[in-house]
Amino acid sequence: MDGALVRYAVGALYTHAVELAGGAPVAIPLQLGEETLRDIFARLDGLLLAGGADVHPNEFGEPVAPYCGEIDRARDAVELQLLRWAIDRKMPILGICRGIQVLNVAAGGTLYQDIGAQVDPALRHEHVRGEPYNRRTHSIELDPHSHLARALGTTRADVNSLHHQSIKQVAPGFRIVARAPDGIVEGIESTNGHFAVGVQFHPEWLIDDEARMLSLFEALVNATQGKDRSSA
Repeated sequence: MDGALVRYAVGALYTHAVELAGGAPVAIPLQLGEETLRDIFARLDGLLLAGGADVHPNEFGEPVAPYCGEIDRARDAVELQLLRWAIDRKMPILGICRGIQVLNVAAGGTLYQDIGAQVDPALRHEHVRGEPYNRRTHSIELDPHSHLARALGTTRADVNSLHHQSIKQVAPGFRIVARAPDGIVEGIESTNGHFAVGVQFHPEWLIDDEARMLSLFEALVNATQGKDRSSA
């Protein structure tokens, strides 16, 4: 490291949302040995995957394209391992933005490395510098029979959009449960009944504007306690 100071961080809005939903958030460091990571995983009740850098295209069988963004291999390694353990154990999972993407890759799916370069026509999904992160930029349509729709209590929602990548091929064992008007995947969930949900938008930025967005975090916490109210 040449004396460089290395920090691991997670956005405060994620931990705030989990706490408001009744959970106790714990941040997991990177660059841990597998035994240590297993010890941490054994103490978890659920897994929340936050937004961030792009997943390395090698993880879904592609070379890095010029339009791929920043990559964090250390984060890929930890999140992919945790997700594969969690999927195998049927642990409750919620993935947000990068989180839906890494969830899809962990389960065997693929990604568009850049929507603007690979999807035509498409809405602008990237964040516009200077605009608030809670700005609603487009609507999404949700499958009424999904965990996601039941958690949010609606089949249509206006959401923010802060990403340039998205799901291309959905992973085996998952299904698409929400799309933007241009067809970009905005939500997936497990087909085997356990709570494994990914969303492309950022509900943590919207909980102060719309109470139903907190319900998504509550659904995760409830699932960890065996109280999946979204399936009621």
